[in-house]
Amino acid sequence: MLDKIESNAILDRLPAHLQQYIKPQNYDDYTPVNHAVWRYVMRKNVDYLSKVAHKSYLEGLKLTGISIDHIPNMYGMNRILKEIGWAAVAVDGFIPPAAFMEFQAFNVLVIASDIRQLEHIEYTPAPDIIHEGAGHAPIIANPEYAEYLRRFGEIGCKAISSARDYEMYEAIRHLSIIKEAEDAPQQEIEAAEKKVDKLQNETTELSEMAQIRNLHWWTVEYGLIGTLENPKIYGAGLLSSIGESAWCMTDKVKKIPYSIEACKQEFDITKPQPQLYVTPDFAHLSLVLEEFANKMALRKGGLKGIQKLIDSKNLGTIELSTGLQISGDFSKVIEHEGKPIYIKTSGKTALSHREKELVGHSVENHPDGFSSPIGSLKGINLAIEDMSPRDLSAYDIYEGEKIEFEFEGGIKVKGEIITGTRNLQGKIILISLKDCTVTYGDEILFKPEWGKYDMAIGKEVISAFAGPADNLSFDLITHKTSSTTIKSKNTPEREELNSLYASVRNIRGGKDATFSLDAALDLAKKHHQKDWLLSVEIYEMVVGKDEKLTKEVLNHLEDVKSKRPDISHLIDGGINLIDAQLVK
Repeated sequence: MLDKIESNAILDRLPAHLQQYIKPQNYDDYTPVNHAVWRYVMRKNVDYLSKVAHKSYLEGLKLTGISIDHIPNMYGMNRILKEIGWAAVAVDGFIPPAAFMEFQAFNVLVIASDIRQLEHIEYTPAPDIIHEGAGHAPIIANPEYAEYLRRFGEIGCKAISSARDYEMYEAIRHLSIIKEAEDAPQQEIEAAEKKVDKLQNETTELSEMAQIRNLHWWTVEYGLIGTLENPKIYGAGLLSSIGESAWCMTDKVKKIPYSIEACKQEFDITKPQPQLYVTPDFAHLSLVLEEFANKMALRKGGLKGIQKLIDSKNLGTIELSTGLQISGDFSKVIEHEGKPIYIKTSGKTALSHREKELVGHSVENHPDGFSSPIGSLKGINLAIEDMSPRDLSAYDIYEGEKIEFEFEGGIKVKGEIITGTRNLQGKIILISLKDCTVTYGDEILFKPEWGKYDMAIGKEVISAFAGPADNLSFDLITHKTSSTTIKSKNTPEREELNSLYASVRNIRGGKDATFSLDAALDLAKKHHQKDWLLSVEIYEMVVGKDEKLTKEVLNHLEDVKSKRPDISHLIDGGINLIDAQLVK
């Protein structure tokens, strides 16, 4: 995909399995109405957020080159973002959480390039360029926060998911798409909401991915910073919502000191948040992240880590104490006294060391799975991995020797050693055998006729995490979503409305326009009686300059408010902002 967009050094580092999510921004597809929506939200936000947002927000708007008047062009943003070591890419709505976080690990900001409809100007559950561009981008100009975001992505993409997580992702993606789509049947929206509610209310143990996604939500998306009495906004969801940024500052929203406990607090993307977490500073975010990471299988490994991978039913990796990494779909573990003594994968498996695939141990070499005992030999205090060449010779562990090993826990391996594979430190990490039989009591785990047996060496599992050790080992370019974002239909009525908005925009910029302001207002009153933002923009152009047209606009807006009381506050907000700026 990078051959279709303007790339840079940061984007060039992205692996192919992340590039599959990238799409061109198609800047010319944004309509004059889209630009007006962006401008309204940004003018309101900058005016209000200058009082309640963390100081990094306004500073970041300048540093990242984000304009108040028009939707940012991502390629222009990239030229500026590279100065702070970041880049941005466009995607189609929600992407899987692990991929989203892995982009962050590469210092790449993921931006859903669509923009919310005018009808959802205050808030949309769908990710859009207002949320991503105006919310996320400015704050990453703060170096301490940017490093938190990168580190979060690095750790988060290794979190182990559950089958429920993927079902939840698909359900939320579908709901966000149809709620943002025009003319979506109410029945379909209600069915999608019901499905999300059902999944959210299920009492199941939260996976690592679910927990770290919660931490992401309560910091990156909906975080407050400072004191409980005087918090400031830094979360992108709040920075990009003209409704919720004001709501969150009221006493109706409970403020809680941010801690690792936030990982257990789930959220509903379709409703305003009833509570928010306040961090004293950005450094505290990193402390909590490391505290959570210390509890993850990524750092704990062990029996529990393997079991998480089995339950996930997804590609994962375990790392042994020798540094040997086994990547595949884990399907079985045998335990003894709370420790794993045997592991098995099903299907394509690859072996790596330090995130690099071992020669001769790709998925082509292990197409039907991999299995191995783990741990120390019974009755021998010295683990195989700790044996010197002299120790190995003493225990007859060398090429061409027939061996009979019994591991602690009862796994027995009998066969002839073909060769051993060592790491750079000289430790044996793998022993290959022929004529090999592996048993556990009466159960036969491997037979000689199955071919060569590669036995992993490691006295313990020190890590377990989602995804492969070496991304090149597997074909990861397989992402398919069950739904895609729905574009607005281009009707004659919409074309005329866009032409009216374009005329107002051109007049403001001193350019030629198809319609005068009088004509634009007249056509809006006759053919677009539900629209209100065009009239607010006309008011901005004529107030203090044309008394007659100003009065006509205000009368029309009062008429719209009487017919649409649900958007009265938006009209009033726009008028009040214009009046306040006139006074300045």
